[in-house]
Amino acid sequence: MKIIIPIKRVLDPFTQARIDKQTQSVDLTNSKMAMNPFCEIAVEEALKIQESGHATETIAVSIGADKTIDTLRNALAMGVDRAIFVRTETELNLQPLTLGKILSAIIKKEGADLVIMGKQAVDNDNNQTGQMLSGLLDYSIGTFISKFKLSEDNNSVEVCREIDTGIETRNLKLPAIVTVDLRLNEPRYASLPNIMKARSKPLETVELSSLDIDTSPRVKVLGVEESGSKDRAAKQINSANELFEELKQLGAM
Repeated sequence: MKIIIPIKRVLDPFTQARIDKQTQSVDLTNSKMAMNPFCEIAVEEALKIQESGHATETIAVSIGADKTIDTLRNALAMGVDRAIFVRTETELNLQPLTLGKILSAIIKKEGADLVIMGKQAVDNDNNQTGQMLSGLLDYSIGTFISKFKLSEDNNSVEVCREIDTGIETRNLKLPAIVTVDLRLNEPRYASLPNIMKARSKPLETVELSSLDIDTSPRVKVLGVEESGSKDRAAKQINSANELFEELKQLGAM
């Protein structure tokens, strides 16, 4: 079984974002970048499946400008077999539908049986790409996965997903897409020997222009601004009634 793991390079979540008022976007100049935390969890789950003997190959896919290769190398250092880099001419802010179309083309070419990806990226929090990808490929989908178990014959997967009323268990037929949540696992660190080995692992480059995909945005961003005060007050609540009273005073009820 072949597993594809789409990953994204994002602003380090522990870094304070800066706003470029002229471009009305997040200023990434000289910013520390990292793999999206949900993508790290997806990589870890794919590696666990491979180590259990259920997968023959793991492939990381990422879309972006040349610096995105660093993120793919990190995935290779964690243990992924090979990587596919879809190169864009600039740091395009591609929207979920476009990302879905790009990933769909790669997945069809590779003939992947399972796609494991983060439920969302921490930079835009869209939480849409996995769902759109499922529609484009007509694959089964499970979202917000906190538990994952493949059948012995590799024909289906049992997933537990977090919903408003608790935990929902579903059985998905392969091929399938799962979008993972934070509670699924704890991603491993890349060891120094594996970082060295990652340099010799296959990394294929695909030009975005060669896929003949319309990248024009469907959603227009009107403006971006920083959140409120950084020094927000905190208060410990000891009961539901006390929380209710506090929310009433804040005008939230």
